[in-house]
Amino acid sequence: MTHLADPTALPQGDPRLLETEVAQRLLASTELARVAYVAKDGTPRVFPMLFHWTGGEVVLSTFGGLKVNALRARPGIAITIDAATTPPSVLLIRGKAEVTDVDGIVAEYALAQRRYAGEEQGAANVAEVDRPGTRMVRIAVRPAWVGVIDFVTRFPGGTSSEEFAERGQ
Repeated sequence: MTHLADPTALPQGDPRLLETEVAQRLLASTELARVAYVAKDGTPRVFPMLFHWTGGEVVLSTFGGLKVNALRARPGIAITIDAATTPPSVLLIRGKAEVTDVDGIVAEYALAQRRYAGEEQGAANVAEVDRPGTRMVRIAVRPAWVGVIDFVTRFPGGTSSEEFAERGQ
């Protein structure tokens, strides 16, 4: 994927923002994805998860649980991947969760484990759960809305650097 020459040329929400340097760096990082969804009882929830970027989807893998049932009922999902750097870098993604049951290990789970933990430890982490009868859930999100905030070229609320600097003065 090529990086955009002028990341400020696109409005927040444009999926082509995934091509920015900030988005590409965060999608390749070992930062956790913070996943927001609406629980069965109607309350909002946020859950940190390992993720894998396929180039078209953010894939989250899990062994089931309440979040899976909630996403089946209400597939709207928001994901934040951010780095606590100075200045901070933030990637915001919204879309619909496609939830699929998988017999065995989700391929992207193994890829994420290797990216986060390194080749040897990642393989060991996968081997620890890869048993006969293992079932996982693959949650795929194709970004429909994308936002990037880097506090250099893109600021919260779509403001310019000058407008942002004037806040609170």
